[in-house]
Amino acid sequence: MTRETIWLQGEAGVPNNPRLPVLLYRAAFAAGRPEAVEGLFARHGWPPVWRDGIHPYVHFHTTAHEALGIAAGAVQLRLGGEAGPEFALRGGDVVVLPAGTGHQCLEASADLLVVGAYPLGQVPDQRRASPGQAAEVRARVARLPDPPGSPVTGEPYPRRP
Repeated sequence: MTRETIWLQGEAGVPNNPRLPVLLYRAAFAAGRPEAVEGLFARHGWPPVWRDGIHPYVHFHTTAHEALGIAAGAVQLRLGGEAGPEFALRGGDVVVLPAGTGHQCLEASADLLVVGAYPLGQVPDQRRASPGQAAEVRARVARLPDPPGSPVTGEPYPRRP
């Protein structure tokens, strides 16, 4: 397993997260077994909530951090907003999105299956990019407590120094 740490800047209408990075784990669990990623997330305080795909439009959450485990298939994911970086993910990979992080599915294999999880007690809202809501969404993200730890390793979640 390897981990990438990705810092994103805010974009018009998408706050991203100024104090927490996106974490991308490659080969974090056995691909093709959604129960493997569900167990991994649950052991680290991120109960799995859903199995599905990823929306094809830029969206983000202000009331919850989110972990996406690619249980099967492959996806091209854009992070941050319309000008954000793109990442190819496949079965066994996990991406952890701090509140405010824009994300969007650009392309997916027919067999894509994603497991979604949130820290215990957090319930996600869903927002789309809109410059008119910038101050309000930044304030909501700032009030949300940091994740309890990594949903993959349980280690403390890194913060901007």
